[in-house]
Amino acid sequence: MRAVRIDEFGGPEVLVPVEVPEPVAGPGQVLVRVAAAGVNRADALVRAGVYHRAGRPPLIPGVEAAGVVAAVGEGVTGLEAGQRVMALDGANAPGFYAESAAVPASQVTLLPEGVGFVEAATLPVAWLSAWYCLRHLARVTKKDTVVVKAAASGVGSAAVQIAAETGARVIALAGSAQKAAWAGEFGAHDIVDTSAHPDEAEVEEVLRLTGGHGADVVLDTVGGPAFARSLREVGHGGRVVALANVALEPSTIDTRDFYPKNATVVGFQLTNLQIHGYDPRPDLRELAERVAAGTYRVPVETVLPLEEARAAHEALERRDNRGKIVLAVADL
Repeated sequence: MRAVRIDEFGGPEVLVPVEVPEPVAGPGQVLVRVAAAGVNRADALVRAGVYHRAGRPPLIPGVEAAGVVAAVGEGVTGLEAGQRVMALDGANAPGFYAESAAVPASQVTLLPEGVGFVEAATLPVAWLSAWYCLRHLARVTKKDTVVVKAAASGVGSAAVQIAAETGARVIALAGSAQKAAWAGEFGAHDIVDTSAHPDEAEVEEVLRLTGGHGADVVLDTVGGPAFARSLREVGHGGRVVALANVALEPSTIDTRDFYPKNATVVGFQLTNLQIHGYDPRPDLRELAERVAAGTYRVPVETVLPLEEARAAHEALERRDNRGKIVLAVADL
């Protein structure tokens, strides 16, 4: 079968199209024919050799996909060949930059009618992360003001919509005037171009927009120095949820920026959550049903063939995309 493999760690050029044997669904597994695979920051970190749980090459990247069940292994119930599904990379699953992948059944969710494969391939990581952080960890309500950082990213554009649906006031931060305006189209009440408000000016703008009180919730999708700013932007009794460090830089913080406010700081990492028992299927089903109903709009900027995974990673690392990048694997 066709796949894209990493034979050595490095830049996007190490993503090489290859032919590999098709996997077989073992006990408790589902063989998924991949129609589309989402491209994520985690894939780039795996490729570069800096992801915390990446193995050694050769590796097939890809942590989320949508497609059709081809076969089920011994002991699998509730799934059968021909069903449309979403799939998420579990603790030991192979990557989805391939025509087929054998995945633990616990990582496979039925896809409702009305949601296409390209849209569905973006839900298991970015959308699920935004959903879990805002609904389960931050417990956002209509009374809250929510700051979403990197609001034009896959996670960010999902978070803006999820928070806005609750009735919360949403302040979307993005790295250019164009990205900020685009994020505003998803229900943000205020937008901030962080290129025009760098560093401390960002904090001042958030405080100005909140009347000096600070936000009830800050979703920090950036990390590094941005996390220190998030602690200054949150208000009394607020919640900061940290789910990434795309900056790949240390965060230098002053505890006086959050403990006098009785603020809560919560971390989130999807893979480790699964390893410790989280079943993503109920949340993914609810998300997909909302997409099917038109409640949420899934923005996909670029769809490229599987063989152009290198170009997809180059676009991802330029950070000029709005919404998600997806690899089209097969027309199922």
